Amino acid sequence: MSILVFAEHDNKSLKADTLKTVAAAQAIGGDIHILVAGSNCSDVVNEAAKVNGVSKVLVADNAAYEHQLAENISLLVTELAADYDHILATALTTGKNFMPRVAALLDVAQISDIIGVESADTFVRPIYAGNAIATVQSLDSKKVITVRSTGFDAIATDGSAEVVALDSVQDAGTSAHVNDEVSESERPDLGAAGVVISGGRGMQNGENFALLDGIADKLGAAIGASRAAVDAGFVPNDMQVGQTGKIVAPDLYIAVGISGAIQHLAGMKDSKVIVAINKDPDAPIFQVADYGLVADLFDALPELESKL
Repeated sequence: MSILVFAEHDNKSLKADTLKTVAAAQAIGGDIHILVAGSNCSDVVNEAAKVNGVSKVLVADNAAYEHQLAENISLLVTELAADYDHILATALTTGKNFMPRVAALLDVAQISDIIGVESADTFVRPIYAGNAIATVQSLDSKKVITVRSTGFDAIATDGSAEVVALDSVQDAGTSAHVNDEVSESERPDLGAAGVVISGGRGMQNGENFALLDGIADKLGAAIGASRAAVDAGFVPNDMQVGQTGKIVAPDLYIAVGISGAIQHLAGMKDSKVIVAINKDPDAPIFQVADYGLVADLFDALPELESKL
């Protein structure tokens, strides 16, 4: 049995989520290969070759893959699929973009957001915004799977895999990259941070999010937000945590002024320790919090910062 894992990267470094996706592949069992598709991505290839449990790294280094456009990547992966029983990608922006195309081209049903592996054809995934967990069995000859990385622990990187360059170039010619608009921040990436502090509708406006800055700086934390805060225009949508935002599972998650709608809980309830600050004692967030503080956030935040 052979497994192809698509590497998440920015052409400079391998994203840590890929190590968790490989962990899922190891749980399935079989010969694991990693596909690195990008442009001038030799550093990523070197990192991928060190991932434990991987026997081969396939390298598609071409300008057509620089921005990992779904139209091009899906054709490449579909071409390679003939040699694999399972195709895995992390359930992040890139994987969610091209994997449904792969499933359609292969005429199989995609299995999305798995958080556990029962066997080579049976997987565990959340449904209904995480309110229920489904165990699903696939009878398709090829399994196309996206992995929720918060469900698996990263594996070590002291391996030594064979590196194989691919000659084939798949350029659909139907889309083109225009530009990237990325928020610049000195704080850790929201999806990979060990500590996250998020604000919700209770912050009242965007200016009040500055109350989180001092705490975030002292804790080395990333700053997130609920969908309510994003929809209200308090902060940009790349800060959104939840079912339709980023799925995070830091060591510490601090929810400030967040009531705890199920869509938000779906994006953070796997955090190791959850702290909630809300003046409503009946807020749903307290049902998942390890520590709850019923208080006005405008009193609690300055005091918390001073204590830190």
